[in-house]
Amino acid sequence: MRKIDAVITWVDGDDPKHIAKRNAYGDSKIASREDVGGTTRFRSVGEILYCVASLNRFAPWLNKIYIVTDEQDPKIDERIEELFPNGHIPMEIVDHKTIFEGYEEYLPTFNSISIESMTWRIPGLSEHFIEFNDDLILAAPTSPEDFFTEEGKVVCYGKRRLKFFVRLSRMLKHRGNAPKQVSYKESMLNATNFCQDDSHFIMLYHTPKALLRSIYEEHFTKHPDHLIHNIRHRFRHASQYNAQEIQYMTLHHTKRSVMRSADDELLYMKAKNDAEYVRRKLEGFSRSPEKKFGCFNSLDLAPAEACQEAIEWIERRLGIRE
Repeated sequence: MRKIDAVITWVDGDDPKHIAKRNAYGDSKIASREDVGGTTRFRSVGEILYCVASLNRFAPWLNKIYIVTDEQDPKIDERIEELFPNGHIPMEIVDHKTIFEGYEEYLPTFNSISIESMTWRIPGLSEHFIEFNDDLILAAPTSPEDFFTEEGKVVCYGKRRLKFFVRLSRMLKHRGNAPKQVSYKESMLNATNFCQDDSHFIMLYHTPKALLRSIYEEHFTKHPDHLIHNIRHRFRHASQYNAQEIQYMTLHHTKRSVMRSADDELLYMKAKNDAEYVRRKLEGFSRSPEKKFGCFNSLDLAPAEACQEAIEWIERRLGIRE
């Protein structure tokens, strides 16, 4: 049986040391844009605990969990041991300095796109790994075949889309003098500038991403300029590309992946300051006990009571609350 690791990128944006670091390298213009350097990009409401707990509950077959962070420690070891007294998946904290070795001039970074371009450099990382943001959880039992097929292909939760129509709609949306938004979709489109596909891209869902370490190593060894392009920005920038998109485009063209829709697997909650929206979504989620992935975007933006309701729902789903 192949080894499969999990990689979680995490930051505690309320840490005074991290705030001081952001302020030293950012400015008021960056801080005013939520898509670039706004506080919600870094704020935590305990998601890292629920992400790790979900892996132990619903993917105990994982080999190891790596938590990638910036001179921080989520201090969840004791709580995980309490929740899983019969044993849990080994965890290791990996600092940005480790994965940016040889590229220290680009640190500190407050840019998730840059960090995800470097996670493949974690020492000891297995060839097969699954990448999580800390706002992702597993929501039902999973198997390795949900991420890597028995034939060795990578499972991609996405769909092929024509670039032309998406580019056209984005261009119309951003007419005028407003700065170009740094968005998930835009970063995927940008990735196609570094791939051999002029017509399509793969629209990726907000799910955990199954990845191969060697694909990144081969690509960035062959194209070191692509790596520098992506990691030189300390805060998110409209020119950056989604490294996962490059991986999946490469796998698609070399017939080493299978594409699946996440419509039947994903519980997705947008970032909204709307208590009714949160409650409607939670009610819908409760009617879908079989769905395997959950994404709770920026829960800190929800009203306090609704945020607490979402946390309690997650805890019940993970079996850590009565």
